[in-house]
Amino acid sequence: MAVPKYYELFNPLLQALRELGGSASIPEQEEAVARLLSLSEDDVNEIHRGNRTKFGYKLGWARTYLKRYGLLENSDRGVWALTEDGTSVDRVVPEEVVRMVQQQGRVAREELAEAEAEQETPEMVAELRWQDAALQALREMAPDAFERLCQRLLRESGFIQVEVTGRSGDGGIDGKGVVKLGGILSFHVSFQCKRYQGSVSSGAIRDFRGAMVGRADKGLFITTGTFTRDARAEAQRDGAPPLDMIDGDELVVMLKDLRLGIDVRSRTVEEVSVNREWFQKI
Repeated sequence: MAVPKYYELFNPLLQALRELGGSASIPEQEEAVARLLSLSEDDVNEIHRGNRTKFGYKLGWARTYLKRYGLLENSDRGVWALTEDGTSVDRVVPEEVVRMVQQQGRVAREELAEAEAEQETPEMVAELRWQDAALQALREMAPDAFERLCQRLLRESGFIQVEVTGRSGDGGIDGKGVVKLGGILSFHVSFQCKRYQGSVSSGAIRDFRGAMVGRADKGLFITTGTFTRDARAEAQRDGAPPLDMIDGDELVVMLKDLRLGIDVRSRTVEEVSVNREWFQKI
């Protein structure tokens, strides 16, 4: 089936969160909702804009409406959870949610029309603009420069002895490093970093795993693109060494947090109010 409209995702999203224990990250939500709706790989991976899929975009709108309706809440760490009201609701009437949110003034009529036309609101455009710009800058980098950036990223994240190999015939391994936990336990990590425009397939994950088995304790795949649902499943397949994955959206957020190539300037907002009593007493 094709990806439903954003308001048709309200109930599948609520069901998915209940099945996931009342809270979930965005990737967990997407996986659960896609499974509930029996969406195909093509449905899930169809690109809407930049690095964002149509499915992820519409599910994002579903989260926004359910949050404004009072059924969802989210933390700064990107985890979404059912509110107390959300846990007590089995199903909602999508038209009622849209109507009530609009009537309460939480979403302007123009914003609703943009959502239905699959256009971003000014707020979403502002949020996506820097991410799209960062991804474009990454994709324009030379391959060896991107490998050095990943090396710097891992060092800033606490890795030591990070080396870029990038040798041809090395099975896709671009580098290696060591991560130390608590100053006691060390794990050797092989990483692959690829500037993909589209989605990384499960085949690429299998090839990478085959190259790093016996040479490292863990594997890390970094891409400017996305990972297909099958690729994510393959990375965590039972009986095989698990691989960690960083997609383009996660990569640019990490760069922003570490201030690597992304400048963040805080703005001070002046709040002004008029003291009418002061004028009356003067």
